[in-house]
Amino acid sequence: MPQVTKVPSRPVDIASSTPLPGTFLHQLDETQRHGLTRAGSTRQYRAGIALVHHGDPSEHVIVLESGWVKATVTGRNGWETLLAIRGAGDIIGELSGLDAEPRMATVTTLTAVTATILSAERFETFLMGNWPVARALLRHLAANLRESDRRRALHGQSNGDTRLTAMLHELVTRHGIPVAEGMAIDLPLSQKDLASSVGVSREVAARTMRLLRERGIVATHRRRVVVRRPDLLRVLALSVSMSTEAS
Repeated sequence: MPQVTKVPSRPVDIASSTPLPGTFLHQLDETQRHGLTRAGSTRQYRAGIALVHHGDPSEHVIVLESGWVKATVTGRNGWETLLAIRGAGDIIGELSGLDAEPRMATVTTLTAVTATILSAERFETFLMGNWPVARALLRHLAANLRESDRRRALHGQSNGDTRLTAMLHELVTRHGIPVAEGMAIDLPLSQKDLASSVGVSREVAARTMRLLRERGIVATHRRRVVVRRPDLLRVLALSVSMSTEAS
């Protein structure tokens, strides 16, 4: 079990927290979220902790209440690929929780995280007695599959520059925070993380970011990107999407 900080005497209740739009918990009502809370236990993790490791046997499901995590896999050549970023309202390890197969990725906290932990057995029992929650999980799995297929198509029909531009647009759309300069992607992602998310080298990612800076579209800081012209980034991302659909 990953290292945790001491859980407060009054645990955080996911029913009273605010899940992000499009997440698993966002599809549930307050009563259903309370049910999940009672079925598991609350844990807190500091940044940089691996919640699960690729290849580990399945033991539990994690429902994120607050904070951010990243899912990665490392190939035989040592190259780490960023598969996804998940935040409040997302569920981690649901596939292994259902089929008892080994973990498909390593999930690491990007920030401090509060989560509800459910054993695979309790998770399955809860789903069997709560069809609306089970249906929400099916929709969640279908959305993830569509996202995976879309990214696979994008990787096969575009170059690294266009893939990174599309990824930045996705990040600012989902996670952007208004600031004086524009919209900040307020996630502690390194240039290596950005590069691996679209399957390019750090050199290619650095070149793309430099071109976007020169055009005044983004400003970069240490582990922080500010999109100064979201409108232009959107135009570039849409052109990538349209060219992929047309091919």
